[in-house]
Amino acid sequence: MTRTRPNPRPIGAQRLEEMALAYVARFATSAAKLDGYLRRKLRERGWEGEGDAPVERIVARFVEAGYVDDAAFARAKTGSLLRRGYGARRIAQALGAAGIAEDVRAMARAGQGAQRQAALALARKRGFGPFGKAAPDRPLRERQIAAMLRAGHPLDSARELVNATDVDAALGWAAQADEDA
Repeated sequence: MTRTRPNPRPIGAQRLEEMALAYVARFATSAAKLDGYLRRKLRERGWEGEGDAPVERIVARFVEAGYVDDAAFARAKTGSLLRRGYGARRIAQALGAAGIAEDVRAMARAGQGAQRQAALALARKRGFGPFGKAAPDRPLRERQIAAMLRAGHPLDSARELVNATDVDAALGWAAQADEDA
């Protein structure tokens, strides 16, 4: 015997507001992500009211009230991804996917010192270059450089870090950006 789920009840204005509030209370989000979430719920369950659902009004009201702040979201997401070892290109992709405007992304962009520290964090975490158990041969170095490129780091940074002779050289390379700034 197969059980069928009953069709969910369509969403009314009160319930849509409650869903939006629960979403922003639980997740750090951008205005575009909140808009997408509410529209997805409406597609899944339908709209109970007359006319179009007030998604834009709810999102605008939440932005005005400060429940949703794209700039704060971009700063937090950038910091989180930098600590995990991602580069500028991957961070820009993640912020773009979250619907963050280009001018807000530019304000949240990390400096060269932070980008080098992120590359260093990735190398440490993954055992690249001087952080590995043994000196990498050419094919392994190429795979490590490719992994750093996929993580969003520029080619020159990936090469410099993977080809570093020892840990002190890698740390010196990362600290050099702070001196240049």
